[in-house]
Amino acid sequence: MVDWGEIFKHLERVYQEFFCSASILAMRNICLHIVLMFLHSGFFYLAVAGDFKQGTLGPKSKAIFLHHSTGEVIWNGGVGEWFKKYNQSHGTEYVIEERAFPSGDPYPWENYPYDYWNIWVKNAGTAPYKNEPTLEILSKNYEMIVWKHCFPVSNIEIGKGTPNVAGSEKTLENYKLQYTALKKKMHSFPNTRFLVWTASALVSGETSKEEAARAQSFVTWVKKEWDEPRDNIFVWDFWGLETEGGLFLSAKNAKDDSHPNDAFGRKAAPLFAQRLVDIIEGKGD
Repeated sequence: MVDWGEIFKHLERVYQEFFCSASILAMRNICLHIVLMFLHSGFFYLAVAGDFKQGTLGPKSKAIFLHHSTGEVIWNGGVGEWFKKYNQSHGTEYVIEERAFPSGDPYPWENYPYDYWNIWVKNAGTAPYKNEPTLEILSKNYEMIVWKHCFPVSNIEIGKGTPNVAGSEKTLENYKLQYTALKKKMHSFPNTRFLVWTASALVSGETSKEEAARAQSFVTWVKKEWDEPRDNIFVWDFWGLETEGGLFLSAKNAKDDSHPNDAFGRKAAPLFAQRLVDIIEGKGD
């Protein structure tokens, strides 16, 4: 992969040795403008993207959807049927599979940022961790991996003490450290594409405005800062669909708790499926 740290160190050395010379002030300004134009142009992003597979993944691509109960509602809304119809009308043979992850046996039934970090980063390797597949295993069988969190992810506490990437406490600071480590890990599989759902929301009766605001802040950070153009990681704004611009899972989209209802599942399923296909066919950004 491109080592941007080394590139910027080199630019700094050039600056020290060349740009700081007062006798060539005009040349320095010209060069600085060229550098800035490069960094703000598409060429910079194309350079970053050079390490990642671009274009279509192929007509027989396989994807795996990792989820718990919230994801199951969307899956049951017709994802499999949507893909069958799409394949028939477009001459493709896309395969989308689903599984509970983590399975709850023996790894706990918890799929929060800490858990993905724990399984895929801390315990990475070619062997499963507590019966759960690592990215080394999944990437051998699937061109695309979709992962998400269930709604308790939005019960975000106020951070206390020093943020800790190995901390299971649900704090905004820990989440950001874990997502940063996960992004680095996913980038190490340049031929695999990843689709990450934004956080699942809670109904107003199962959270507070303060917690919901922190969850919304996390979602905004994922979309605006964590996500990068032209890499192998893509985002689907599930939070936005559930909340319809608010802080909570909309009552009309909810069951009697923070699970989305079946009507919402039928609405979201084709949107999710289309997002998958767009990414498979190189139209994710």
